[in-house]
Amino acid sequence: MTATPEKRLVLLSGWGCDARLWQALDKHWPDNLEIMSPDWPGYGERTALDDPASLDALAEAMSDDLPSDAVWVGWSLGGLLAGALLDRLPPPRTLVLLGMGERFPHPEGVSEAALAQFRKAFRRDPVATHAHFMRWQLGGEPSPRNAHRRLRSLLGDEANADTATLAAGLAQLAEIDNTQRLCTPPCPVHRLAGEADPLLAPAVREQADYRLPEAGHCPLISQPARLTRALAAIAEAPERSLAEVALESMP
Repeated sequence: MTATPEKRLVLLSGWGCDARLWQALDKHWPDNLEIMSPDWPGYGERTALDDPASLDALAEAMSDDLPSDAVWVGWSLGGLLAGALLDRLPPPRTLVLLGMGERFPHPEGVSEAALAQFRKAFRRDPVATHAHFMRWQLGGEPSPRNAHRRLRSLLGDEANADTATLAAGLAQLAEIDNTQRLCTPPCPVHRLAGEADPLLAPAVREQADYRLPEAGHCPLISQPARLTRALAAIAEAPERSLAEVALESMP
């Protein structure tokens, strides 16, 4: 009989990407971790919510997928949503925000005006706008072309998500502000960011506990080994300083 893993990580995807994205990390995990990667409602084979913008409905739908004895790892929009669910579900052992701050729009990153333009473009042509975003978010990777090729190999060329869910996700990126929630969080919170993330303002990247070198917004694609080492170290001891984790995550 296989031994029960000592720690659990729940991996939560960002806008426009279903849970297949996390397969990029599969071969890098240590054996003592249990890895869960549930889709958000409306992604993959999962039924969309009647009101995909409702955080209360999202909390109810995800309650079995977000156990309190696990580490929640939210990438991009996944981190923003996980933070918003802290006051709607029993909190996790720790929350990891990967490529996300307390809120998304920032005058020195993706501005409110730029996000409004993106939402307008999505309403006009969801398919083309999603395809543009898949390329745009890879701009900070060491080899954007190779990263895009890898992303397409995992996810294909079409968004495996409900259009209403995608539209609601863009509204959530514009509107959710977790600043107050994370001022006095109910669990430890760690912030990780690619050192060249084009979607984060420089000030937000600087506030990260650990900046992944040679990575942009998608370290899952560009730095899978280094990222899994950092996440595994957090799962083993959530209270540890990420300065120590950073040293252990170096090649």
